[in-house]
Amino acid sequence: MDKIVVLDFGSQYSHLICRRIREFSVYAELVPYDISLEKLRELGPKGIIFSGGPSSVYAKDSPRPVPEIFRLKTPLLGICYGHQLIVDNFGGKVKRANKEYGHSVLTIDNGSDLLSGVGSSVRAWMSHGDEAEKIPNSFEIIGHTERSHAAAIANRQQSIFGIQFHPEVVHTENGIQILKNFVLNICGARQDWTMESFVEKTVKEISKIDGRVLCGVSGGIDSTVAALLIHRAIGDRLGCVFVDNGLLRLNEEDEIKKMFEQNFAVNFTAIDAKKQFLDKLKGVSDPELKRKIVGEEFVRIFTEFAKKNGPFRWLAQGTLYPDVIESGVSKGPAAIIKTHHNVGGLPDWLDLEVLEPLKDLYKDEVRKVASILGVPRHLLLRHPFPGPGLAVRVIGEVTEKKLGIAKLASRIVEDELEAAGWYDKVWQAYASVGDDKAVGVVGDERKYGNIVMIRVVESIDAMTADWSRLPYELLSKISNRITNEIEDVTWVSYVISSKPPATIEPQ
Repeated sequence: MDKIVVLDFGSQYSHLICRRIREFSVYAELVPYDISLEKLRELGPKGIIFSGGPSSVYAKDSPRPVPEIFRLKTPLLGICYGHQLIVDNFGGKVKRANKEYGHSVLTIDNGSDLLSGVGSSVRAWMSHGDEAEKIPNSFEIIGHTERSHAAAIANRQQSIFGIQFHPEVVHTENGIQILKNFVLNICGARQDWTMESFVEKTVKEISKIDGRVLCGVSGGIDSTVAALLIHRAIGDRLGCVFVDNGLLRLNEEDEIKKMFEQNFAVNFTAIDAKKQFLDKLKGVSDPELKRKIVGEEFVRIFTEFAKKNGPFRWLAQGTLYPDVIESGVSKGPAAIIKTHHNVGGLPDWLDLEVLEPLKDLYKDEVRKVASILGVPRHLLLRHPFPGPGLAVRVIGEVTEKKLGIAKLASRIVEDELEAAGWYDKVWQAYASVGDDKAVGVVGDERKYGNIVMIRVVESIDAMTADWSRLPYELLSKISNRITNEIEDVTWVSYVISSKPPATIEPQ
């Protein structure tokens, strides 16, 4: 396949660049920023992209690629920090500037090649504190903003381009068109990457592994697809285990058992572990610690099961690209946002090898794979649910009372969205609860009760998200039902923070 190689300089959006390119059926692969020239040549990319990152090019020990990469005859695009690397390498000057974060109006000075078809001006997403003060002599400015005079530059003779903004995020208008211009027109890459080819390749690779595989399934789309892919490859050498940790949605444990028994011909075992999870979480408020406890307890149960029912050699999980990047274990110097229980939460004493067939995919790609594998439609459209479950939606210590509120309130949110025809329009919807309380009036009496926070977002891949503008009448109905039907709740609030700067889950 033709491929685009993305060098990861630590941006939280590095994987998202790959994701966007794959949208138009071109394979994109993320590699370390310091990849050797030999390995890069082995990959044979049609084009190279430098990601953004938190560093400054003029800082000591700032991350840099091998210098020979600038002398290749392969088209090159630098984004944000990558843009500044290009400026610095070719003799320009980068300086500290007033931070530009959020939307800026990008004015197009030259609308050919890279910026073709995007219009005379667009809203572009900026996230930087450095800027090009002087561009190299061999480059020209093709776009600017009010605060960045060289927001887009080009050296057409060498097919090298730099842009200060992020075309990969949905906040940039026509950002996909800019990436398409680079990948399809400037690089000439063929559109031959499909989920059908991914399934074929992955099944072939997994069929070569030795030993039995134990797959933890949660009932969610990720772990279910991972299990079905592995089952297609190795058949009865796969064993699926569902752990009821007491942190699931209302009545979800019964729904998951029924789904697997009725729809999938795999070896399936359910384990009731509610008490041990809740005992481990007792008195714990720190969100990172909660995630690690949940992750470690899952692995402890899987390991015990493997010893009693083995031998198993592999532990399979539905880890996705966003899990990896946000846990800070990607191939670049990214900062940790939060530990995912199936990535950073794995303990050192794990004595099973880890198999993650979906770790290079995003959620929408997984749903396409699920459709190919014949997963029922209702599961395809089901909202994502965090691996640590309600442990991250109950803020502070996890208690039976707060768990009960989160379960009932979330069910009300989902039911009302379904009834109003909104459930399939949004990415994720739930209710969370913490220790904050507020005064309410029940009947004629004053009551001091819990505050419930409703979170409903729209997204494509969970790397970025925007809060959903639900009708006021729908919000009112949700609020009334929660305060009327859940005894200890007096206030209901609606979260209107987007990602970034917020995350989708509260913890």
